[in-house]
Amino acid sequence: KRKRSNAYNQGELDALEYHKKISSLILEGSQLLIQEGFKKGLLHSPSGAEEGKCKIVSEVCADRSNLADLCDMTKDMPCVSFPEYAVKVLDTGNTLSQDGDYLAHVTENASDYPQILHLMGEKYLLPPRSSFLLSDISCMDPLLHCKYNSLSPLEIKQLPIPDLAAPDCLVITWVTNRQKHLRFVKEELYPHWSIRSLAEWHWVKVTQSGEFVFPIDSVHKKPYEILILGRLISSDNSTARELETVLPPIPEHKVIVSVPSSLHSHKPPLSGHGALSEL
Repeated sequence: KRKRSNAYNQGELDALEYHKKISSLILEGSQLLIQEGFKKGLLHSPSGAEEGKCKIVSEVCADRSNLADLCDMTKDMPCVSFPEYAVKVLDTGNTLSQDGDYLAHVTENASDYPQILHLMGEKYLLPPRSSFLLSDISCMDPLLHCKYNSLSPLEIKQLPIPDLAAPDCLVITWVTNRQKHLRFVKEELYPHWSIRSLAEWHWVKVTQSGEFVFPIDSVHKKPYEILILGRLISSDNSTARELETVLPPIPEHKVIVSVPSSLHSHKPPLSGHGALSEL
């Protein structure tokens, strides 16, 4: 059976090191904004029933899962053609925990609430109106970057930003938590465009009840994204020195807290109408 090694690769180690440096800043800044959100009615405390469900979900997410080993086990099962798979709809009543056999058939949660499944001594969270098939599946999907048009790092560097941008303007780039993307922007892209890095801000994603969308110490996904701010270096050094004394300083770190949009990769507005926390 194939098992994942406990050793982290270099990319994961770099991400852990970065997270250690900024996690306390994110926690401090986001808590201030979340409290302000409750005061202004932008966020709402969950009801008693919702709070109980959130507690159960948090407990499930905190546990280490052996799902990969469970999926390996399905490879020893006899093959069944897809039309023979039955669909098992979970109980939509008040019972949150569901026990049962989830092998060799589609399991569906048709309710508007998440369900907790018990499988081989572990708990798994099944989101509302979703289903899954625990089986050995060959994925024929193309790579993600083939699903939509995107630019390679070389093509991004070829964008004529210095020719299009106003002198000494701010250039702001959204970056995911992959450290290779962060290093590319700061160490390759910005120097190539003659942009000086000024600050790193963080967008923290929360639910309507003020909870992080993912546990902040999750090894899989983080509840924040990175915003890199830089200034285009003027070719006229005298003008650059004059502007440095006139332009307002850019805070080294700020935290933006918002409930993420349902639109994929839709970022919060930076027009100044939202609240920012400066640390």
